[in-house]
Amino acid sequence: MTENHDVRSCDAAVSHAFSVLGKRWNGMILDALGGGQLSFVGLRRAVPGISDAVLSDRLSELADTHLLERRVEPGPPVAVAYALTDAGMRLIPILGQLGAWADANLERR
Repeated sequence: MTENHDVRSCDAAVSHAFSVLGKRWNGMILDALGGGQLSFVGLRRAVPGISDAVLSDRLSELADTHLLERRVEPGPPVAVAYALTDAGMRLIPILGQLGAWADANLERR
């Protein structure tokens, strides 16, 4: 560790990250979008078991955190798609590393 490491600042940042990433479904949504832009229906198929209401809520929350963006494509018919922002794309390898670490170091319950 460096001498200038601020434990409180680091803890606050990590806590904030996990408050977003720790919500059920968010990791799966981000992972699905790591493969490219998807429609709402495409996301529902990619994240089996999620309800439409929860998917809608999670997409709004993730857009508010600037990890994904909602794109409205003019029609007819009008189409809505979701895609990761640059920040969301930078998160994908980190989620992969975190998953690999968890598999190697944490017992599954």
